[in-house]
Amino acid sequence: MLYEAELNELGKVFEDYNSKVVKPGGFYLPNAPREGKFETSKNDGRAIFSITNLPVHQLANDELIMTSIRSHDQFNTTIYGLDDRYRGIHNERRVIFMNENDMQNAGLNAGDKVDLFNYHGGITCTARLFIVVPYDIPERNTATYYPETNVLVPIDSVAEGSNTPTSKLIVIKIKKHN
Repeated sequence: MLYEAELNELGKVFEDYNSKVVKPGGFYLPNAPREGKFETSKNDGRAIFSITNLPVHQLANDELIMTSIRSHDQFNTTIYGLDDRYRGIHNERRVIFMNENDMQNAGLNAGDKVDLFNYHGGITCTARLFIVVPYDIPERNTATYYPETNVLVPIDSVAEGSNTPTSKLIVIKIKKHN
């Protein structure tokens, strides 16, 4: 929630907006962290950091962790095009980005067609016909576009507190498509 002083400051920034927005370089929007200002409960002007231990995920030899991502031509679930200039993908969305060592270990080559499987809670979920794309991603990790792999997100696997689906950490297996 913004404090009254911040609201007043923002109001001043947006005064005469139409003339400011056409100036080359735009106009300055206040950003307290960029300026080294940290308004905290301690009120000492210093940032507060916390340390979180990273979980260790035990994977079987044929398992990988999949995360879902959005493409350049996408806003939330609305897909405006089939190109992703960020990752060099053109006219396609059913791709799986993989580390080259993982591809080699699985006997896969760039362009191979594969099926993706999740076996959470004794239920088999399958996403068929994805194209393997080598990518600079950590070993044992993959990435696919959202919502194409929503079918692999276990319905009962949710984040603590927010209760949102765990679509950023899905254990999968990959098999060549027949």
